[in-house]
Amino acid sequence: MLITLFYFFIAVVFIQIFYYLGIFGKFAFGKPQDFTQKNIPVSVIVCAKNEEENVKKYIPLLAEQNYPDFEIVLIDDASSDETVEAFEEFEQQYSNIRLVKVENNEAFWGNKKYALTLGIKASKKEYLLFTDADCYPTSKDWITAMTSQFTMNKTIVLGYGGYEKVENSLLNKVIRFETVLTAVQYFSWAKAGLPYMGVGRNLAYKKEEFFNVNGFIDHIQVRSGDDDLFINQAANKSNTAICYNPESFTYSKPKRSYKDWFTQKRRHISTAEHYKFFDKMQLSLFFSSQLFFFLSVIILLAFQFQWIAVLAILGTRYTIVWTVIGFSAGKLKENDIKIWFPVVEIVLIFTQINIFITNLFSKPVHWK
Repeated sequence: MLITLFYFFIAVVFIQIFYYLGIFGKFAFGKPQDFTQKNIPVSVIVCAKNEEENVKKYIPLLAEQNYPDFEIVLIDDASSDETVEAFEEFEQQYSNIRLVKVENNEAFWGNKKYALTLGIKASKKEYLLFTDADCYPTSKDWITAMTSQFTMNKTIVLGYGGYEKVENSLLNKVIRFETVLTAVQYFSWAKAGLPYMGVGRNLAYKKEEFFNVNGFIDHIQVRSGDDDLFINQAANKSNTAICYNPESFTYSKPKRSYKDWFTQKRRHISTAEHYKFFDKMQLSLFFSSQLFFFLSVIILLAFQFQWIAVLAILGTRYTIVWTVIGFSAGKLKENDIKIWFPVVEIVLIFTQINIFITNLFSKPVHWK
């Protein structure tokens, strides 16, 4: 029994090494990115529902971007607070702001994709750049950096949306590690020619890509997924680029309680069941290999079976994974999580197991 488990353990480690070196290494060890301003016309699209405080802080940061040809499309999704009033003030203040007011619709009540569709149709520019109402760009060259990756063929650009650092918070380190790991995955698979998702906190595409797949119509009844399900459907090897220059990053405030973050991640993970078959399988294999790696190590060391070999393999795996995560975190300006990697990885893995089990018995709550 233990000898079978030992060989299973070796197989799992090989799977992990394949992912980290063969796939994630494409991003981790890739060259830094430069950018050159292209001045293509851009519509920055922000959809908000009850985000009064955030939009007051962050919309001016978008309006002050150092870019010659852009508009901002502000979508109020039937807010019950003062969001629309704040938007109206910005519309008066900035000549390049366009306001879209969404009324409650019985067929699409509370559906962010419906609101986004109205905003996209109202936009006047050829290229669309998306962020969330609770996000802000790291620099005035955010639009320049993101649009620099567009070419005649590359009409979808995947960006990085991070979370603010909270000092002396293990939860914050777990949240930011999970965000880095997710970014490493979708950046790396895109570089491998198999893009499967992006994040709406920082995402750009040409408007024709939206209409080529009839917008969100194929997954309109799935409340989440205006970003990752759209990319899963529309992106391919030929039309997708990534942008990881630090000037292109956006940030938002992280959840402060484990319960709130757990609820957020339940919503995100539930969307993945609608991915293409290959994407679901590669994600399942990766996360399963992480779980079985730790379970195998615990059992083999508990029985002291081939413990020297187990520790040697364990050390090899950690050296490889830590190196890949370290280089990746450095590219994404999340250097402090490198030190905490062994701890936050374990917390994240068992949180994902808890989410998977919880989602089997109840459906997560979606867009506000």
